[in-house]
Parts: sequence; C-alpha cells; structure tokens
Amino acid sequence: MSSALPRKPRIIGPKVKICIVASKYNEQYADALVENAIEEINELIPQARIDLIRVPGAFEIPVAVAAVMERDAPACVIALGLIMRGVTQHADLVARAVTDGLMQIALAARRPVIHEVVIVDDEKQAYARCIGALLNRGKEAARAAAVMIDIFQELDSSMPINSSRSHSRNG
Repeated sequence: MSSALPRKPRIIGPKVKICIVASKYNEQYADALVENAIEEINELIPQARIDLIRVPGAFEIPVAVAAVMERDAPACVIALGLIMRGVTQHADLVARAVTDGLMQIALAARRPVIHEVVIVDDEKQAYARCIGALLNRGKEAARAAAVMIDIFQELDSSMPINSSRSHSRNG
C-alpha cells in the first residue's frame, strides 16, 4: 500500500466523461472521498464531464458500475466507498465481492474502473484515507483515472481496432 499520493498527471485533450459511483454508507467518509476526487479531477482534467451516482452501500457499487458501462461507457469509472471492519467477517466478504465484481466489469468492458472502495479497521484509518491530505484515496483515485484515461486515449489513437484479431497458428 502506498504511503503517499502519486504524482499529479495532467491530461490535455478532448472532453472526457468520467462517472463516479459512490456509496452513501459511512457518509462522512464517502462524501469526503467524492469531494476530493471531484476537486482533483477538476484540476487535472478541467474539460471532464463528471457524472455522480450514489448507491446505498459498497455492495451495490459493482451492479451500478455494470449498468453505467452497458448504457454509455464513460472514459473511466471511479468506484468510491468506505468499509469499516467490525467484529464479524462481513466487511471482508463485502470488500472481496466488490473487488471481484469491479475487476470482472473492467475486463468485460475493456474500460478502466478505478477501485477506491477502502476497507479500514477504525475511524483513524478512515480519516487518514478519506479526509486527510497524505493518503487521500479520493485524490489518488482521480490521479489514477487521469493516468488511465491518458493511456486509453493513446491506445485508441495508436492501435487500429480490428475485431477479427485472432492469433491463430493455422492462418
């Protein structure tokens, strides 16, 4: 796990659509993740159009991301939320389901999905990752999104799309 935010990238280019799908649960922290991500996106990609979808909890994030990808795939989706561990294993089960779901969606859609559904042990960790300046995962998510959008724009402009890309040995 990183101990500081990555360098700030800057994207200059056409207007891009970014969708943030964020949990409402653990509201103080989820709201801070969203605010920090939007603030950072506005600085890094001033021409971005940001759509925000709020869902009840972290478990609902993957299905909302899948619906977004099916309808009008944005340049990138950022998934934000906070899962706080308790005395049972429920938090870890939700976190695993969210992680697996988001990866499956990203691979199927071949679009970047930035996963910053953070799992923490306590309020101190939640504050550090969602509100604090050093490890802020909302800002980190925006920076990762900017880098991935840049990479995908480069791929789109430099690689011809060929739907019959089979690498058959039989020709």
